[in-house]
Amino acid sequence: MTTDDENSTTAADPAPADDGDDAEHGRVSGWWRRHRRRYAYAGLVVAVVFLWFSLTPSLLPRGAFFQGVVSGASAAVGYCLGVFGTWLARFMISRDEPWRPAGRRAWILLGAAAAIGTAAMLFWFAQWQNDIRGLMGVDQLGWPAYPLVALVALIVFVLLMSLGQAFAYAVRWSVRQLNRVAPPRISAVIGAGLVVALTVFVLNGVVAKYSMQWLNSSFAAANDETRAETSPPVSGLRSGGPGSLVSWDSLGREGRVFISRGPDVGALTQFNSAPATEPIRVYAGLESADSIRETAELAADELVRTGGLQRAIVVVGSTTGSGWVNKATVDSLEYMYNGDIATVSMQYSYLPSWLSFLVDKERARQAGRALFEAVSERVQTVPEAERPKLVVFGESLGSFAGEAAFGTIPALAARTDGALFSGPTFNNTLWDDTTRNRDPGSPQVLPVYDDGSQVRFIADETDLDHPDTPWKSSRVVYLQHASDPITWWSPRLILNEPDWLREPRGRDVLSSTRWIPFVTFLQVSADMAVAVNVPDGHGHDYLSAIPYAWAAMLQPPNWTDAKTEALLPRLTRD
Repeated sequence: MTTDDENSTTAADPAPADDGDDAEHGRVSGWWRRHRRRYAYAGLVVAVVFLWFSLTPSLLPRGAFFQGVVSGASAAVGYCLGVFGTWLARFMISRDEPWRPAGRRAWILLGAAAAIGTAAMLFWFAQWQNDIRGLMGVDQLGWPAYPLVALVALIVFVLLMSLGQAFAYAVRWSVRQLNRVAPPRISAVIGAGLVVALTVFVLNGVVAKYSMQWLNSSFAAANDETRAETSPPVSGLRSGGPGSLVSWDSLGREGRVFISRGPDVGALTQFNSAPATEPIRVYAGLESADSIRETAELAADELVRTGGLQRAIVVVGSTTGSGWVNKATVDSLEYMYNGDIATVSMQYSYLPSWLSFLVDKERARQAGRALFEAVSERVQTVPEAERPKLVVFGESLGSFAGEAAFGTIPALAARTDGALFSGPTFNNTLWDDTTRNRDPGSPQVLPVYDDGSQVRFIADETDLDHPDTPWKSSRVVYLQHASDPITWWSPRLILNEPDWLREPRGRDVLSSTRWIPFVTFLQVSADMAVAVNVPDGHGHDYLSAIPYAWAAMLQPPNWTDAKTEALLPRLTRD
């Protein structure tokens, strides 16, 4: 990350004259001498290779900016690995043997190879991007994207290298000061340790602390906003309406959207050609109570107040961090049961899903467990013959929260009448355990567990009948796309090839996608940022398979596949 021993050797041990070394013969400008010595030759060789690797395909189409960030970061990682490899090699070689530095010809060769190789890889990058964009129905990249990729990559690489060089300078300065009072080896260990400890302290104790305070404050302000199309309900069957235990203002922005949306009695009656019942929607916001448990209890009490326990089905929905719910998940059930349904949900964070995923996982777990237990306790008070069906759902971080009350698939099936989890994350304990213990021969992207007797993994509705075996009455569905980076991202990608890249690729992943240490992790991380910017059926965009999954799981009375097809145009995620 900084001028390593290789470059120091360049100054101390000049190469023979026939190598044309700049310091020895002055054949290059002062600018070149100054800047060349900031970077190690071996590090740049590996950086260029990692730059090329970064242009290979991953799960989703990438625009010029994100590709540039991935390429610049990949090159920086490659540089670090190259420098470390050089240091390790020199460490294992006797100090009496001279280390021949790279000469001018080697630098020219590297520059030519980098230019030609990068141009070739950008050509292949364009081909791969066209393939994956065609597969997903996304617009092709225009020609200005390709020079922009190179420009952004260069800027990111230089910025990261500058940060690394500043860190290395701090280590060297500390070691020089300690050399005055301690032996060199001890000074090196202590000096490096002090700088690392100080960096961690600054990042965790200062940067992270105040960044989180700022983010919480910013998103809390956004949580207080009310969208123009939302207004307090006039029905007592919705939270925030007449007689509600929860105030409209305390629901939060996403809670107010959830309460305001959904089909009304007229739409349900018209669709089902039968008199409908007004659906119940219950929600408690982060500001509705003082703690997660109190919020869950309040939501459950609100369910009782509205008469939700007298409905045919009670639905417990776990939200993403900011309280968002995929509206298609609830709307589908309201149409299927012609309004004879009560849905209860709650908010547990101000942060959007991706931030909550990183810093608020424990709150999500607590919220999912607390809400289900509170609702289940009240459902159990109803005589068994009159008891409503109890189902759960969640998407993304909501699926992680929704799993939290259950330790195994049999426990989930025993305590509910069905569960639908869309876009699970690598942190989903139940999903991970089930996937790892899948039946031999089934792929990671669509595993089969216990011969499909209780749980099915699907990418679309055509997978619901696979395997072709009996499916018990209490059914669980995991809806996951092979191209969803939220599902397949994991820190293990850094050094471990996942099964989904060892096995045949999923139906919307290019066969040319390969696992590359470090690089694949960066690519999938960038894919997460655009996971919902693709059409339904790809990435983290789930919609059309949802009503098919509910219909197969719950088998609503008088419901047909034709009605599911007619329902699809009425559904939206937001």
